[in-house]
Amino acid sequence: MTTPDLAPAWSRLPVAPAVAGTPSPTAVPAQGVSPTAVPAQGALPSAGTAVSTVASPGAATRAGGFSPEAARQDVPVLHRVVGDRPLVWLDNGATTQKPRQVIEALASFYATANSNIHRGAHTLAREATELYEGGRATVAGFLGAPSPGTVVFTRGTTEAVNLVAQSWGRAHLGPGDEILVSALEHHSNIVPWQMIAKERRARVVPIPLLPDGGVDQDAFAGLLSHRTRLVAISHASNVLGTVPPVREMTALAHRYGARVLVDGAQAVAHFPVDVQELDSDFYVFSGHKLYGPTGIGALYGKPDALAGMPPWQGGGNMIDRVTFDQVTYAPVPHRFEAGTGHISGVVGLRTAIDWLSSFDRNAVAAYETALLGHAQRALAAVPGLEILGSAPEKIAVVTFTLAGHDPAAVAKWLDGEGIAVRAGHHCAQPSLAHYGLESATRASLALYNTAEEVDELAASLTRLQTRGS
Repeated sequence: MTTPDLAPAWSRLPVAPAVAGTPSPTAVPAQGVSPTAVPAQGALPSAGTAVSTVASPGAATRAGGFSPEAARQDVPVLHRVVGDRPLVWLDNGATTQKPRQVIEALASFYATANSNIHRGAHTLAREATELYEGGRATVAGFLGAPSPGTVVFTRGTTEAVNLVAQSWGRAHLGPGDEILVSALEHHSNIVPWQMIAKERRARVVPIPLLPDGGVDQDAFAGLLSHRTRLVAISHASNVLGTVPPVREMTALAHRYGARVLVDGAQAVAHFPVDVQELDSDFYVFSGHKLYGPTGIGALYGKPDALAGMPPWQGGGNMIDRVTFDQVTYAPVPHRFEAGTGHISGVVGLRTAIDWLSSFDRNAVAAYETALLGHAQRALAAVPGLEILGSAPEKIAVVTFTLAGHDPAAVAKWLDGEGIAVRAGHHCAQPSLAHYGLESATRASLALYNTAEEVDELAASLTRLQTRGS
């Protein structure tokens, strides 16, 4: 059978101009996450019928490392105008913009291979199934997972955490058990544990932060006990950018027999991840923060952890046999994928992973670290601006307050100058409460952002702060 060709049609699309002003990673002193601190990912496994890819205009540049200009050429929305200003997209922590490869893969799937999966006998069903399961293999390779069977597709990070909480938690938590959750967490890695803890009469115990926004490792060690059943920790904070020592925390938790769930939503786009090196029991992420579509994400689980989890939702695709007397379930991972999955989302996610993996990931991490350092220095020069979080290991996230200005008003001002940032509590109220705040403004950077854009942000904030003088 011939696999449908979902390659982007480059001949039909204009090539956007490169953007000047990008800092060289060697020109800016590195701060934050060291790319050598994270295990490098190996080659992605062959996935049967892969979504075909055609070399992009920046492919030649990528062959020797990383070029932010090549990345920008691939992302159409970065070349639009907001008001009368070129768009400066600094809201990547909320969602990343999509390369044209992803956009065209989605369109091509619906135009040439749209079908439901797994049980159809016709050609399109077989093709769609191979694309879907090939996507599972791609995700497994991207995470360094031992096999595609350890990957469960979900709607995103939030659903993945809820799946573990409702399935694993209901099966393994009881009265008096404890779930340790760091104060860095997004609400999606707090509320599901509170809900299942209330049902099972267990208890959620917060792990406090240090003044610099790091996780207090002494406090964490002191909180672990024979009552600890699970530790929930972010691989990177969406507010402070903090990258906790997840591998070391996991090893310590395992000494007490606890499982560990790692929220990788903010991490996977910034540096390589190897779940076997981390030794995490569960790892979750969302596609839309990884240059892929919304509504798709994944849960990695160790085989023994997944085997001990009953189905969470019932319906089609997750069953083996159904009678009114008895139901038997499909094997892992399918028993956790009730109903029709987000098939096109998997196609788009796979294409996004292929796109990101076409760059030198360590070079990307070094570039983003350099860009973070540039941003910290540029914003520190803005009168009355205070940056939150100074942990030594960080991704390229800069959250700040500006004296005399409400964060929402700051974001509105910046929008008027074509600069997109986020203001509010960022679905991480405990992180802000650590600094005595209810809201703040966040600029979150990605591989396609430039020093020139950071300078525009700093200049705009300076104009806002000094316009009354």
